[in-house]
Amino acid sequence: MPASPALPSSTAAAHPLAPSVLTPDALAFLGTLHEAFEPTRRGLLAARTERQRCIDRGHRPGFRPDTAHIRSGGWTVASAPADLVNRRTEITGPVTREFMIEALESGADVFMADFEDATAPTIDNLIEGQANVAAAYRGELTPPPFTTTLMVRTRAWHLEERHLTVDGEPMAAALVDFGLCVFHNAAPAAARGTGPYFYLPKVEGQADAELWNDVFDFAEQRLALGPGTIRVTVLIETILAAFEMDEILYALRDHITGLHTGNWDYLFSVAKTFREDPAFVLPDRDRISVTTPFMRAFTELLVATCHRRGAHAIGGMSGVIPDGDDHERIAGALRKVLVDKRREAGDGFDGTRIAHPGLVPVARAEFDKVLGDRPNQITRQRDDVYVTAEDLLTLPGSDGAVTLNGVRTNIRIVIRYLGEWLCGVADVAIDDHLEDTAMAEVCRAQLWQWRHHAVEVADGRVLDGELLDSLIDEEFDALPAILGPDKWAAGRYADAKELLRTLTLGDDYPEFLTIPAYEFL
Repeated sequence: MPASPALPSSTAAAHPLAPSVLTPDALAFLGTLHEAFEPTRRGLLAARTERQRCIDRGHRPGFRPDTAHIRSGGWTVASAPADLVNRRTEITGPVTREFMIEALESGADVFMADFEDATAPTIDNLIEGQANVAAAYRGELTPPPFTTTLMVRTRAWHLEERHLTVDGEPMAAALVDFGLCVFHNAAPAAARGTGPYFYLPKVEGQADAELWNDVFDFAEQRLALGPGTIRVTVLIETILAAFEMDEILYALRDHITGLHTGNWDYLFSVAKTFREDPAFVLPDRDRISVTTPFMRAFTELLVATCHRRGAHAIGGMSGVIPDGDDHERIAGALRKVLVDKRREAGDGFDGTRIAHPGLVPVARAEFDKVLGDRPNQITRQRDDVYVTAEDLLTLPGSDGAVTLNGVRTNIRIVIRYLGEWLCGVADVAIDDHLEDTAMAEVCRAQLWQWRHHAVEVADGRVLDGELLDSLIDEEFDALPAILGPDKWAAGRYADAKELLRTLTLGDDYPEFLTIPAYEFL
């Protein structure tokens, strides 16, 4: 019996661009993806839940004994296509028409159009984003020659798209984003001399990667694409994935071109995964950087693993906004970006990521100094890197390193971010940085941790529920003066405040803030 097509909600069907995006053939293709892979996805999520229960009971992850043969093998991944060989500068941002034009004309080597952390999942955003991606592949957003390679970041396996259902079941958001993009754009991409290229978020290990690989093989067969036409990069932004980087590369070896260090998501994952363990209570965010030993171990392991397998290692993202009238402050921020990109190039990364077109020259200059005329430094083996499970799991202590200012800062960021996210904006300028969902996740995870473990802040008080609740009220009451009347009136900050309470004051830990927040959209 053939699979049922995906059915759009009345809201989705009424969108003026729906006829070009949610075509009958595209919906039928989504239906086949759902039928083929939804049972496996649900099993994957159930296994994650059981694994988390084990960790909550004290289990510590490590490198898997049963996959030692993969880590010790001499295999490599498929060679990158020509337009993904040089990736020294990658820009990322939302799938709005305005930003996509700006990014594609920025001079960056790659633009990652982000359906996940930089796009609030309203149906308008999703349909318009797919239409914009299709226009970019057809060459309608920017004129040729095309110098910036387009990649698309799907949403993650745990998210659902309630506006598209099959037999009454909501579809996996990842399959919706991937399916619509590959169905509409594989042929136009080939005509441009490029291909359907994707970024995969929140991958936790080999099982996630194997499911994606099956999806890609299935899509290539159904759409008559050559094997390996679909190419991907995986974001390593979970602590569990850090132990399975070889396994992820191996599972996707015919499709993958590299791994990316998702630093802020990685930090969030540490707090989320080990939320019940007091040894993993993090200090203030400004006391943790990519040079903190456990973060340094993660990034160096990623470079060493990628280059051993012939894959690109892409460095972390800088969200600095180099605009404004305070030139001294902006100069200081740019100096931090320069130092960060210089470190990445020196460590062996093949490229890096930024969120603002103004940072492209800064990032490129640092990689040009190291790479010269070479497109990358994949052949540079980091044989000096030896990372143990203990290196990845030994965190700086939080004693005396959680301050009242750190608590207040996290509260402000979450309320400000969610206040705009609930209005459909997921790329939010806060304190000279473009913040996405990852930063809000780190902040609320720390608040939950600190309250749950009754951390003593630097002034001697214990951060219990009563104190945290009062600080939430104080920061909320101060926001109108900070934002100004127009910005305050345009946001949903009262809803954001209540969401923050839900996310931080209860004993249960919501796995991802976007799941309860989705109900407010």
